[in-house]
Amino acid sequence: MTADSQVTAVVQRIQTTQTDPWRSIDHVKGLMTTADRTSIPDVIVAVDRPEQMIEGFGACFNELGWTSLSVLTDAEREGVLRELFAPGDGANLSLCRMPIGANDFSRDWYSYDETPGDLALEHFDIGNDLETLIPFIHAARRQQPDLRLWASPWSPPTWMKANQHYAGAPASPSLGIDNGLRSDQVGEEGTDMAVIDDAHLSAYAKYFGRFIDAYRDQGIEIRMVMPQNEFNSPQVFPSCTWTPDGLREFLRHLGPEMREREVEVFLGTLERKDDRLVGEVLKDREVGHYISGAGVQWEGKGAIAALHRLYPNLRIYQTEQECGDGRNDWRHARHAWNLMKRFLSNGANAYTYWNISLLEGGVSRWGWTQNSLVVVDPQSGTHRYTHEYHLLKHVSAFVQTGARYLDTISLNGFDNQLAFLNPDGSVIIVIQNDLGEDLSVRIGVGPVTLNPILPADSFTTFVLPSDHASYLT
Repeated sequence: MTADSQVTAVVQRIQTTQTDPWRSIDHVKGLMTTADRTSIPDVIVAVDRPEQMIEGFGACFNELGWTSLSVLTDAEREGVLRELFAPGDGANLSLCRMPIGANDFSRDWYSYDETPGDLALEHFDIGNDLETLIPFIHAARRQQPDLRLWASPWSPPTWMKANQHYAGAPASPSLGIDNGLRSDQVGEEGTDMAVIDDAHLSAYAKYFGRFIDAYRDQGIEIRMVMPQNEFNSPQVFPSCTWTPDGLREFLRHLGPEMREREVEVFLGTLERKDDRLVGEVLKDREVGHYISGAGVQWEGKGAIAALHRLYPNLRIYQTEQECGDGRNDWRHARHAWNLMKRFLSNGANAYTYWNISLLEGGVSRWGWTQNSLVVVDPQSGTHRYTHEYHLLKHVSAFVQTGARYLDTISLNGFDNQLAFLNPDGSVIIVIQNDLGEDLSVRIGVGPVTLNPILPADSFTTFVLPSDHASYLT
């Protein structure tokens, strides 16, 4: 085959702009050409050096996600869930998160046992979840039977905390919200708000176990837990700070409870750019062997590169995409793309969006406004998919569970892409043109080159067929 000759190949192409989302350009023949050895591609995909395995993409099952979707008719809600979860139909979300008890997008505060001093957990009850989270998860699993779940608490039961309150910071009076937290109950980063003694930590570990068992009774398997969401941050909503020492003490109890149930334990979620907060726990041999991964979010993006380098066998999940401000605008979708690149190019094995669905405005019980994949208008009973949904779908719809991240070598100053090698041999390339004009780019994949023109201010996914290897010999 001579230089610059056409290759008869079929390459799927999907592109999204702010005004024209998810335009599919299928069966593009002749897009692949042999690389002209006298010219240099803008990007070279290192297909011969696959890196970390991708375990999945997902979002979080929050109570307000279910109550917002419940505004829709049954048929419309099923259609949304099919678009989000069904393999081959839409985003193909396959690895999702859920809270253990209330989180910041719950209807209100609750735990599974609010009876003070109930160390035997005689009053443990997941009845609240039967109204929201359990039907939400079952509805998603009807579309995605292989859906995998992991869970973390935002706060222990109030009687297991030193301040006897679910929150760690007072609510803002300017929002007209009062969470009832007194000044002497305010938490502080670098302290343990949980009661650190064997009796309470043992009961809390058993609380996790009862949660796993109760969900199994509902036909829902939780495969992994993390001990605390954002263990550095006292918040106006359910929250609890822990020190590495406190987490180590808790893991001495939690580890055996989860191992008995064949449930993994990850350390997290870390939202500080300090890898030592994880390392100080891992170095304790008595608890380190219970930890198979770490969860990282928000400012934890400043720690992920070090974690991946220092602990190459530690699986890393990006656990919560930065949440936005309820506007769901194109600006934040562009920011989300930069977050994806940063986490996935630095070793993340999974990527998790935050809210699946919210009512218009995205306001939480505690006055926070955030973005979501789906926005429901309660007045008209209609819904729409957001820019961030289409961006996530550009990756999650095509990158299969078990895919490998592929490094890319940027030449000519161009560096705005992600690439993956699927188990079936297909190669996925997702690329952004962040300019205000069309852009011609050359993407080298082995001895062949894609030579597309990318629309101005756009995201584009290319799917190279599973038999593309025949062109790479």
